[in-house]
Amino acid sequence: MAFGISRQELQYWKQKVRAGEIAFLTHFWLDHRFPKCTTVTKAGCKDIQKLIAWGKKYHLQPDWIDQKADFPHFDLFGEKQRYILEKEGEWDQIERFQLL
Repeated sequence: MAFGISRQELQYWKQKVRAGEIAFLTHFWLDHRFPKCTTVTKAGCKDIQKLIAWGKKYHLQPDWIDQKADFPHFDLFGEKQRYILEKEGEWDQIERFQLL
């Protein structure tokens, strides 16, 4: 279950993903499989090859891509999430969701 983002933020992320950009969307998240994780970041891009190449920088496996219709993405959480957001300069998301 996702919460903590606005419709406008979601639409902006979708627009960037459709445009072939690597886009990040962090939101609060509850999933019984990951009880210690309260947020997730979706790192998406419609250009699968570009997303795979980007993921290799962070040792993300291509088979980890969630192949959602028009919005393929990696789900990032935990230490990997914070590390990647720092490297990508996504400080607003780090601060907003208190990932430091």
